[in-house]
Amino acid sequence: MTLAIILGALVGGVMGLTGAGGGILAVPLLVFGLQLTVVQAGPIGLLAVGIAAAMGAIIGVKVGTVRYRAALLIAATGIVLAPAGVWLGQRLDTQILSVLFAVVLLWVAYKNFRESRQDGEANSSDTKPPCIRDMQSGRFVWTTTCAIRLAASGSIAGVLSGLLGVGGGFVMVPALQRYTDLAMQSVVATSLAVIALISIAGVTASIVSGHFNVAIGTPFAAGALAGMLLGGVLSSRLSPRYLKTAFALICLIVAAAMIVKTIT
Repeated sequence: MTLAIILGALVGGVMGLTGAGGGILAVPLLVFGLQLTVVQAGPIGLLAVGIAAAMGAIIGVKVGTVRYRAALLIAATGIVLAPAGVWLGQRLDTQILSVLFAVVLLWVAYKNFRESRQDGEANSSDTKPPCIRDMQSGRFVWTTTCAIRLAASGSIAGVLSGLLGVGGGFVMVPALQRYTDLAMQSVVATSLAVIALISIAGVTASIVSGHFNVAIGTPFAAGALAGMLLGGVLSSRLSPRYLKTAFALICLIVAAAMIVKTIT
């Protein structure tokens, strides 16, 4: 139990420093620290991600930056397809899942490296996205193309959630940036709402089906919550650019370790 709390606090600290995306390190830490398989660690990692995302989403709802209709549409498709990811994960070889997770970590590392170099520069593309808000109401003008693109993004996030125990923030943020005209603050808040809904549904399904290890998951979640609060306090004192670079390096190291572990 003590080790689960410590590992949870480490994950929570990274999430507090870097955002909910830091929860992607939960599964590797559980695999290395507690000798769980990716399938066993997935629901526990998803719980930590869900806690962080829910806290961020609640704040976003209070300040009005969450586009809740879009979040509900995306989350609905994700929740529907998350069981497909769980089903696939239970049938794939553990080594294959470990390699897939390492690939996801490498992608996250690449994205964070690139964002740290851009230093918050806006996307210069002049192409209009399919989901555009009404100038007066601020709500999306819903079209078939808009709904399909957002639903497809939610489907991918849902499958990855069930398969690897990740929230899918690395899918949702780029998707909302590409398919909508939302400001970055609203993109992040809406993404967190989606992640929270999908994560809660995934963890609930795991508990109901008996695939959630309560003895490890409960102390891990408690540690994650404490670490996240502390990390959130420290994040305001550190440069976001350096945090992204450091997080990218951690993802690279963990990805390499997972690949080596799989090979050996």
